[in-house]
Amino acid sequence: MAKGSTSLGITGKRQPKTRRLSVTIDDDADTKTEVTARLHSAELHSLKNENVAQLRASLLEWFADVRDVRGMPWRRRAIATSPEEQAQRAYEVWVSEIMLQQTQVATVIPYYTRWMEKFPTIQDLAAADIDTVNCLWKGLGYYSRAARLLAGAQKVVTKFSGRLPADTRTLEKEIPGIGRYSAGAICSIAYGVCAPVLDGNVHRLLSRVLALHASPKAKKTLDLLWDAAEAMVQGSDRPGDVNQALIELGSTVCKVRDPICESCPLNDGCGAHKESRDSKDLTQSTSDIEDLCEICVPAPSGSLVTRFPMKAIKKTARAETDVVNIVEWRCKGERHFALVRRPEGGLLAGLYEFPSAENIDEDEKDILEISHSIIDNLLAAPPPRYPPSNEERAIGASDGVRLRITDIRHVGDTLHVFSHIRKTYRIFSVVLQGGSSRPLLSHDCQHRSKRRKARDVGEDDLGAHMRWVLEKDVADAITGTGVLKVWKKARLFWNSTRE
Repeated sequence: MAKGSTSLGITGKRQPKTRRLSVTIDDDADTKTEVTARLHSAELHSLKNENVAQLRASLLEWFADVRDVRGMPWRRRAIATSPEEQAQRAYEVWVSEIMLQQTQVATVIPYYTRWMEKFPTIQDLAAADIDTVNCLWKGLGYYSRAARLLAGAQKVVTKFSGRLPADTRTLEKEIPGIGRYSAGAICSIAYGVCAPVLDGNVHRLLSRVLALHASPKAKKTLDLLWDAAEAMVQGSDRPGDVNQALIELGSTVCKVRDPICESCPLNDGCGAHKESRDSKDLTQSTSDIEDLCEICVPAPSGSLVTRFPMKAIKKTARAETDVVNIVEWRCKGERHFALVRRPEGGLLAGLYEFPSAENIDEDEKDILEISHSIIDNLLAAPPPRYPPSNEERAIGASDGVRLRITDIRHVGDTLHVFSHIRKTYRIFSVVLQGGSSRPLLSHDCQHRSKRRKARDVGEDDLGAHMRWVLEKDVADAITGTGVLKVWKKARLFWNSTRE
């Protein structure tokens, strides 16, 4: 028996039996899968009050030995007591939980450390701008999280006197980006509120404890798991530690593959573990089960704990192709590149990228025309089309002042996969020459009409929607990973053509 484990079953009394019926189904023309219909009581999927206290004690005893192993700076032992300490703790938990969404702990730790050095309090964050926040977030991905942290901090400062509310419903309703899980983590860890959490790790852990094989995102499934998570913290004097222990156990022991059941403090109370040890068919008839479970579906045959939870059916990412123009202006040996800022909402909100045409028709024949359209939208005074006519070529040769396109070449394609989109970036290198100052961008033209004079958008003007940057500064601009892939592809192409 693992340290701190309990000999009680899930319900604190004799476990409800199951009856297994094995059948074979056709997945497709070449594949057959044997599944097991487990006839069992709905009682199997609930945690009863009579043994939760012992399960919780075993869990906390295990957590005491492992809580500092992974060196998470946001995981403190000291309990915040004063309102000021609790508010600061809430801010730290909030930042860490948002960063940890879809991101591994080892990746988050250095980002969290730099964030707290730059924004040690929620007031410091609220006073920042989106470009500073995105710059600090660069490389962490899912940039909308950073924007919501900034918007949330500003709302907390203006509406809640700089303190995150200690109520889960208020947090969910009022603070951008905070859902039920984040609200439960903040309130339980910072304020000692008995609020449950259910992230992916706890979802998997409790699905196995409850031997629940049902559609993982269905409301009835989630209701059962939230009920179990709530039972674990209800009445506890350490709800924050209970929740952190559940998350840690799911992350490090009850793993997706190769769970370490022999080290789990809940193994004797785990329905999946019990089934994995019970290799014989149980003979209880359906008539012996008073409350038959109606939400579980047949599970793959076998005795492995990893049958639980039921695997989610992933949606196929849609495929899109974007035409990307790397527009450069060459002058006096220097190369300047145009960057465009994306809208504040949606995919990669607020980040810079090369001028692009998104989701083009793959059957489009005249890709060069698309590149010209991008240039027309980018520049306040677009140059003539490329390749130039004989007359335009003659004028260009004798006029070094006039802006002209001297080269458009296909660099190649590169693939970048988002969670829901497979983007193929079709990359073109566009070279502009002529003139002694950087070409006026469309955004500058708008400023001229408002301010009655042209305003050149330079490298330091981070608030502009379009800007020119020197070659050496492109890699450090506030861009997503996909843009860096495009830039790397282009540089390799240029280097190869020089050889």
